[in-house]
Amino acid sequence: MTSADFATDPHLICADRYWRLRFLDRPTIQTAAACSTWLVGHVIRDHHTEVLEKWSLGYAFITKDSVESSLELSRAVEEIVEHDSSAGETAYFATLYHAGKLRSNFWFDELHQFLDASLLALAAGVHRQAPLFTALRSFAAFGSRVLTTEHAIGLLDQAWSSSERTRHVVDICLNGIQAAVPFDGHGQLLRERAAEAVRDHPLDHIFHFRLASGQHMVRDHDAALDSINTALRHLPALGSRGSHKLLQEQYLAKRDAILEGRLRAELDAEHAQQLAGQEERHRRRWEQLEGELRRRGEEQEKARREGQEAARANHVRAVELVAVFTSAIAFAVGSLQVTLTGSYSLYDRLALIAAWGVGHVIFALLVVGGTWLITRPRR
Repeated sequence: MTSADFATDPHLICADRYWRLRFLDRPTIQTAAACSTWLVGHVIRDHHTEVLEKWSLGYAFITKDSVESSLELSRAVEEIVEHDSSAGETAYFATLYHAGKLRSNFWFDELHQFLDASLLALAAGVHRQAPLFTALRSFAAFGSRVLTTEHAIGLLDQAWSSSERTRHVVDICLNGIQAAVPFDGHGQLLRERAAEAVRDHPLDHIFHFRLASGQHMVRDHDAALDSINTALRHLPALGSRGSHKLLQEQYLAKRDAILEGRLRAELDAEHAQQLAGQEERHRRRWEQLEGELRRRGEEQEKARREGQEAARANHVRAVELVAVFTSAIAFAVGSLQVTLTGSYSLYDRLALIAAWGVGHVIFALLVVGGTWLITRPRR
């Protein structure tokens, strides 16, 4: 094969249909090993990686309902190691095939265990360092309840920054982020990486779908609606590995969810605006009530003070009147006694009466002045 064009290369199209039928008939590691051997002998090195990734993952998806047991895998590994001269590359293809089944079924922990400890994955040798292998490990770590998000992101960055990153590496990385156990910055990470994928592959419908999912997670509903509409527009009507109907239903479900989220956001914004207006009205009304209460309090305090001052003034006047009245009585009694008794001359009597009157006047003035001094208003 001199190309990796699955749309126009007749030889590749024919080979693709042949191996598709073989995998559907016998979805085993042995079939994957045979396909890998044929691929090495018939596809030129320049297109080897693209065809290998497309076939191993694509055939895994259409046969995901037939996951082989650990015993079956062990037997297959023995056959590959004993009879295949390029055992490492064959084991790598078979590993991707089986891992693709686990990935399609979202068996995260089983995928992690298979990639890390199975004899088949270990037999892949140097191919374990390939970015696609790392991307699968990242996918397993993102969905696992055991592994940490930091570990998953570390593997993601390693695969994403590789100079050998392919379209399938990007797809698995984005799929892992989207299927991850929720974490802080989840939607932001998916949106950023999917936006980069869309820039590199502007006609890829699945990347526009991932971007719409990330935008939906961060509540950027308008942008998410544009992205999912673009995904629907680029979705091909036919496909041998993926179901057009299944993908279309998935995209339409996401579109409905985005529209629902958009409507809910609009209703929430409207409700928040109404609450803010009601809060403002309540605040103004409360300020008015506080002002009225403050004015009434000030008026009552003023009236109370005026009443206290009036009562104090009346009390002072009463004391002053009592003092003057007492002095007047004492003066009258004393004057009458001086007038009616004794043998004083008229001049002496007048002098005594005058002195007596002056004394009482001074006494009354002292009482009145002292009372004023004691009861005068103070600041």
